[in-house]
Amino acid sequence: VTHSIPACIGSMTINSKQLDKESPVSIFAVNKCYETVQEGTFFDGSGFAALVKEGYKVRSDVNITLEFRTTAAHGVLLGISSAKVDAVGLEIVNGKVFFHVNNGAGRITATYEPRVANSLCDGKWHKLQANKSKHHIALIIDGNLVQTDNPYIQSTSADTNNPIYVGGYPADVKQNCLTSKSSFHGCLRNLMLTKGQQAELFDFSRAFDLRGVFPHSCPGAEH
Repeated sequence: VTHSIPACIGSMTINSKQLDKESPVSIFAVNKCYETVQEGTFFDGSGFAALVKEGYKVRSDVNITLEFRTTAAHGVLLGISSAKVDAVGLEIVNGKVFFHVNNGAGRITATYEPRVANSLCDGKWHKLQANKSKHHIALIIDGNLVQTDNPYIQSTSADTNNPIYVGGYPADVKQNCLTSKSSFHGCLRNLMLTKGQQAELFDFSRAFDLRGVFPHSCPGAEH
């Protein structure tokens, strides 16, 4: 077994001596345990999760689904880029959700603006679906569809080859379809990327780089 246990551990004794977990010698990717826990992955607003080290190829079509819960009005949800301009990006800016796509000819954006300001940042779970099919893009938030016209209809493939960054990205990494640098603060769950008939559900505990991200446990909704 090479990955950590997604669990809470308490009251550990070795040779009848209780371990002091309040002042460990060193600590890595260990969070506190919560009285009430929900399924999901907690992002503390300082970092990111990096998935698919060899690079994810969006190409002509991808369908991204996830659920998020936050009280912050800003935060990167997901970015997949390339060394050129080709990229896709999902972010929350001023309480609105933006889905950006660049197939090489220019960036196009689908924007979801809730009727009530900041109602997506109410600490409750919201469902997001972002779909790119050739030059068409669509964003569905809690069942509400937003589509956008694309003037670059000849350009259909986003030739990405970088990892999938979720909840933020390192300072030295270029993201061509994100405007925000703010790391996401809140919880994410059920991240799935589908291409054609192939659906891939991503487990954050298997990310190759995790900073400020705690898989498998989300503090219960704040009261």
